[in-house]
Amino acid sequence: MFSWCGLDFSFFLSAGVEMNRAATFKMPKFMVAGHRGNGMNVLQSTDGRMKEIKENSIMSFNSAAKHPIDFIEFDVQVTKDDCPVIFHDNFILSEDNGTIFEKRVTELCLSEFLCFGPQKEGRAGKSLLRKTKEGKILEWNVEKDDSLCTLQDAFQQVESSLGFNIELKFDDHIVYQQDYLIRVLQAILQVVFDHGKDRPVIFSSFQPDAALLVRKLQSTFPVYFLTNGGTEIFYDARRNSLEEAIKVCLEGGLQGIVSEVKGVFRNPGAVNKIKDAKLSLLTYGKLNNVSEAVYMQHLMGIDGVIVDLVQEITEAVSDLIKPSKMGEAESLAEGDGEMEVKSKPQFSQMELSFLLKLIPELIQL
Repeated sequence: MFSWCGLDFSFFLSAGVEMNRAATFKMPKFMVAGHRGNGMNVLQSTDGRMKEIKENSIMSFNSAAKHPIDFIEFDVQVTKDDCPVIFHDNFILSEDNGTIFEKRVTELCLSEFLCFGPQKEGRAGKSLLRKTKEGKILEWNVEKDDSLCTLQDAFQQVESSLGFNIELKFDDHIVYQQDYLIRVLQAILQVVFDHGKDRPVIFSSFQPDAALLVRKLQSTFPVYFLTNGGTEIFYDARRNSLEEAIKVCLEGGLQGIVSEVKGVFRNPGAVNKIKDAKLSLLTYGKLNNVSEAVYMQHLMGIDGVIVDLVQEITEAVSDLIKPSKMGEAESLAEGDGEMEVKSKPQFSQMELSFLLKLIPELIQL
């Protein structure tokens, strides 16, 4: 029996049947997932779509569900009193009497966390600010605001057919001890098994030890390793390339990789290596808000994309990729006129090969 500090983990280890990597999860034909729901918030952006709905909120999740997407992706952290909450940033910022203060999310208890932003009762909560990567602090103003939420809220209040890609969120600058990781993962798994029902769930994490541990703790849900694909360099070498990501997956029995799309475009040869390893490949990043970049990934054999502009990209995918009739032939290159879609580019194999050589050079510019 596997236990830690008196907690029995045999439930998680036996909750699902043991499955091999290839059979654990059947990927949709080409998966589209909404990033933090209906898209992340970029408060300094001049594009109103990036400030339309509060990210990582029930409102954002259900707004995304109105479009033909397969999953939503969101970030889960665990509070000091062991409650999984949905929030991206490591720190939560607020202002009180002209003084700005910040608190680490994982050092708050649930009641403290939920005090920030609009409250479910309709009253105002503590102000919510956000720090940009450049260090500028902005008011978290969006067109449609919503309260902060827990993982349990999401399972209970979001359209039940919508899959959840749960990113296990950890701070890049902290070296975590295994006992802490196990406590956090145990809290998250408890909520998933208690409230998940038949909802499709994928776990993912940039933290390699967390990804490996959540795979050891359960065999019901697929686990993907998140990587920048070499676009950023970290102290942990496992995070620094697609080749390293493949090693992590194969050594830990993970089901796939989620890479920054630029990492894939810089190194398109890695796609075949990933496929040869019988791993699934998804991508995230700003380029996934460009329909042509998404279509190129489809041609490269990538299994799906995580996007901010959910409406625009789902429409583009429907036009460019998906057959007009369900159950048609496997390849869009085959079949009769009924499978033709508007604005679909046609590439010869030579032209596609040329593009795959050109794109890495363009990405380096």
